[in-house]
Amino acid sequence: MSKKLRTRNHKVVLNRSAGGDVGITIFLVIFGAFMFIPMYYAVVQSLKPLDELWYFPPRFYVINPTFSNFQAMFSSMSTSWVPFSRYIFNTVLISVVGTFGNLVFGSLAAYAICKIKFPGRKTMFRAVKYSLMFHATVASIVNFMTMSALGLIDTYWPWIVEAWGATLGMFLMKQFMEGSISDAVLESARLDGASEFRTYWTIAMPMVKPAWLTLIVYSFKDLWNKGSSPYVMSEQYKTFNYAVQQVVSGGVSRAGVGMAAAVVMMIVPILVFVFSQSGIVETMASSGMKD
Repeated sequence: MSKKLRTRNHKVVLNRSAGGDVGITIFLVIFGAFMFIPMYYAVVQSLKPLDELWYFPPRFYVINPTFSNFQAMFSSMSTSWVPFSRYIFNTVLISVVGTFGNLVFGSLAAYAICKIKFPGRKTMFRAVKYSLMFHATVASIVNFMTMSALGLIDTYWPWIVEAWGATLGMFLMKQFMEGSISDAVLESARLDGASEFRTYWTIAMPMVKPAWLTLIVYSFKDLWNKGSSPYVMSEQYKTFNYAVQQVVSGGVSRAGVGMAAAVVMMIVPILVFVFSQSGIVETMASSGMKD
């Protein structure tokens, strides 16, 4: 018995039934709602006056919405001897420069280990894999001694250098390059006279766009949420998240300010994810098409 066929754009395609489409859509909507609830609740809590924050059971709506929590957060931060704009600048600088370096150095190292034959490359990749087993706290003393020897203590560089040396980006790019880039394509580019760097930049990187978009999301999120650091003591080098934590630590009276700070902190990573995710979906769809 032949399978029922549906037409789409005047082409006959094998596909699931209309009922299956509806069922999957309902399933995704339900789980999407569960994922959206924490963000919605944070926004609602940030708009509540102090007396509504302690209702029990908690309410998922606001009776008397107010922006006083946001005003209190910014006014509290404006009273510090370092301008509020400096904290924002520090966070943006660290996030952008650190993410860019993590992407460039991670993809270059991944390309070399994956597509260039040289002695010891397998041993190097094993070391990278083993490094993923250890939390950053384990190496904090060694890292501090290294930063101190290089004269990078109490500057922007400890944040940035740590991001540049993160092994997760290199591991992710290497695994994706291994399965997505054909050696024959690279060899053709080399035979046509392309240098190794040009082959990497114009051939390999466009083919692994989903991998580096994913890396941008993860790296930017981690750097944007950086708080205090043992390498940075001066107030003018500290991040927006650190300043927010100092304001929120004022006690119960600043619970609403804490929720307002959480909303402000999550807006930028969400925007980065939304734009990058659309690019990932588009790339995945186009890479699966055949003429």
